[in-house]
Amino acid sequence: MALARLSGKTGKALLAAAALAVAAAVAWQAWTSLRPDGPGEGFASGNGRIEATEIDVATKLAGRVVDIAVNEGDFVRAGQTLATMQVDVLQAQHQEARAMHQEALHAVAAARAQVALRQSDATAAQAVVGQREAELDAARRRLARSQTLAREGAASQQEYDDDRARSRSAQAALAASRAQAVAAQAAIDAARAQEVGAASRVRAAEATVARIAADIADSELKAPRDGRVQFRVAQPGEVLAAGGKVLNLVDLSDVYMTFFLPETVAGRVALGSEARIVLDAAPQYVIPATVSFVSSTAQFTPKTVETASERQKLMFRVKAQIAPELLRAHLAQVKTGLPGVAWIRHDGRAQWPESLSLRVPE
Repeated sequence: MALARLSGKTGKALLAAAALAVAAAVAWQAWTSLRPDGPGEGFASGNGRIEATEIDVATKLAGRVVDIAVNEGDFVRAGQTLATMQVDVLQAQHQEARAMHQEALHAVAAARAQVALRQSDATAAQAVVGQREAELDAARRRLARSQTLAREGAASQQEYDDDRARSRSAQAALAASRAQAVAAQAAIDAARAQEVGAASRVRAAEATVARIAADIADSELKAPRDGRVQFRVAQPGEVLAAGGKVLNLVDLSDVYMTFFLPETVAGRVALGSEARIVLDAAPQYVIPATVSFVSSTAQFTPKTVETASERQKLMFRVKAQIAPELLRAHLAQVKTGLPGVAWIRHDGRAQWPESLSLRVPE
């Protein structure tokens, strides 16, 4: 009786073990059928996640967020307005700068008028110089005649003395008029210098107007490239410091998978090598990719990538880039963070197995 009970228990244990073995075999078969492999020495693989270039849309100047025109998950185009900042102060500064620009223009006009006035004064001074030269010439001729007449006794000594005094007076007047002409020319140079200074102030005012206008334009935060909104970091009404983040975008034209290869394999992987990516979420698809980066230095593999024993090995970081044309054709299906496997063919003579033949979404 006891032997029969023992045999019954043993039979049940054997049946349970057999059922467990069958289940394990079925699970292994299912896993191997869903997870493609690359047989042969010409292939290498690594686990990784889909990543993309992230862009922070931030405010250039400190200010208040007035409106955010997009939500998380929205697709945006390059140049599209995403958010607007308060610009009341900037608009007031812009008006002030424009008024200063007009004032500088008026200063230029006044300086030019001063140059014209000083040129007229210089012309008049030159005319006076000519007049004084003529008077001096006449006085010298008269003095010469008076001197001859006085020597011959035909004129008095008083007349000679008077003519000599007039000659000296005319000479002094000529010297004074020439000095006035030099002063008039100096006044022209000073007026021209003022005109140059006024013109410089005009250019400075124009630059200030342009700078403030650029700040006003930058207060409309626009998408630097096509992508998808990943996070709204700020909300309307918040006051941000300069450089404060408002949105986080993902550039869906720059998507890749980062994974790690051992040093024995990484040395045989060249930039531009053909790669295939299989995502855990969609094992029925095999996505084409190209090796765009191979690290020049080795590192210990991060904990999230390999097992504890494999982490003790030095590994090289590799990036497999997905073609932008394929990404643009399936923008709605592109998601970052998805885990998967990247296969690389480092031997150009090796043939891809049927399990890794290209299959992309329709």
